[in-house]
Amino acid sequence: MLISFAAAVVALAHHASAHATVFHVSVNGKDQGDGVDKYIRSPGNNEPITDLADPALVCNVKGGTEVGSSVKAAAGDKLTFHWWHYNPDDPNDFPLDDSHKGAVLTWIANYTSSDPTGPIWSKLAEEGFEGGKWATMKLIEKKGAVEFSLPKALAKGKYLIRQEIIALHKADGPGGDPATDRGAEFYPSCAQFEISGDGGKVPDQDFDFNKDYKYDDKGLFFNLYIPFDKYTPPGPRPWKG
Repeated sequence: MLISFAAAVVALAHHASAHATVFHVSVNGKDQGDGVDKYIRSPGNNEPITDLADPALVCNVKGGTEVGSSVKAAAGDKLTFHWWHYNPDDPNDFPLDDSHKGAVLTWIANYTSSDPTGPIWSKLAEEGFEGGKWATMKLIEKKGAVEFSLPKALAKGKYLIRQEIIALHKADGPGGDPATDRGAEFYPSCAQFEISGDGGKVPDQDFDFNKDYKYDDKGLFFNLYIPFDKYTPPGPRPWKG
């Protein structure tokens, strides 16, 4: 009995300390299977990134390391990233703690085998606060699924697609000072894609997360505990081709 109780305590601690990460991707509703370290540059852990100067802000810890395969999709396809808390095979798992209210953003960059830092990113999709609901609440209601469509004009080629959760439960104070324990939390995940199609447009927003995200950005320094009229996610508006 003591062994069972101890195991339960360890499991509970693991569950409580874990955060959301992407395990699978679907193309037009077809699950591409377990992508961890296969087509997803999976992080060594799924703890949040809070330092805007940290290269891990892009694809999370270890997430800049190239993996062996890519998801095949076509311009115009509907893609779904599937988030779980820590174990997609656990029927009691949940994608994200509901205290982590905030935005879900999706980005794209031309493929690079090296750590994908620098001004190479363009935004594909964004969800913030609409109809009285945060994007993270919609993610939870959809059991971790976040859908978006590739622009039909997207040129064929190899790309990295990055989706991030921006949790704002501590964003009522600006980040950058560990002593305050305040600031937005970032949960990024990057997947490798090979895109086909007849489009000819290459995304060109040239966004650099380590330089273009700012601690005082209204989308990152935001108090969700007081009344507000609207919320605008950080970065440019989505690239449509």
